[in-house]
Amino acid sequence: MVLTRSNEQTVRSGFWPKLGKVAASIPFAEDAVAAYYCAFDRATPLKAKGILFGALAYFVMPIDAIPDFVLGLGFTDDMAVLLAAIGMIRAHLKPVHYDRARATLERLKHGDTPAD
Repeated sequence: MVLTRSNEQTVRSGFWPKLGKVAASIPFAEDAVAAYYCAFDRATPLKAKGILFGALAYFVMPIDAIPDFVLGLGFTDDMAVLLAAIGMIRAHLKPVHYDRARATLERLKHGDTPAD
């Protein structure tokens, strides 16, 4: 529970700034944003939230297995962790999360801020 709260705070403070910097260069941006919305959805069970917050915190953290600046490989570990987490909680990731993700990414492309 403490780790989940710590990861939640990391995600709250770092997700949008990180995504804003790299959204155009990562092929899993829609999945990441959908996972974000699922993690903060009150209907998502605590266990699924914990898994998602862990994966999203890994994405946000500047230190990971393959540094993000490594050309061509930098986000492969982030993608693997996120997609593994999504695979574990797939039943809780709803179409509404993906709809919000697509709308948010569209806003970001136009320089607007995301809607939490």
